[in-house]
Amino acid sequence: MIIPMLVCRDAAAELEFCQGGLDAQELSRRTDEHGNVVHATLQIGSELLMLHDESSHLASRAPAMDGSSSVVIYLYGPDVDAVMTQAIAAGARVILPAADQFWGDRVGRIMDLAGHVWNIAARINSDPV
Repeated sequence: MIIPMLVCRDAAAELEFCQGGLDAQELSRRTDEHGNVVHATLQIGSELLMLHDESSHLASRAPAMDGSSSVVIYLYGPDVDAVMTQAIAAGARVILPAADQFWGDRVGRIMDLAGHVWNIAARINSDPV
């Protein structure tokens, strides 16, 4: 099992985005004495995602807000357009509008409020590529 861990400037806001924009369920949240999220776990469908605020004792940092993240999270589901609409309503920025791709997927790319890049995808053609 691989569980992505997202580093955020404002993990509480990212938790709200994931819940409202991606139908995530919050499974756990631990905060420090200042209210910073030191660890949270979400579930999207059957998959897990962890996140936390930036921390001075860890070298990991939140991505730039320009869409240039070196990591792209793929979220597969049955309805790309519905998820894109919901994520946009929750504050996501469209990087690439949803479109049918030659390999048989429909894919759109968004950037969430924390700068993380997501491909929202669904299989539309069952023929092998």
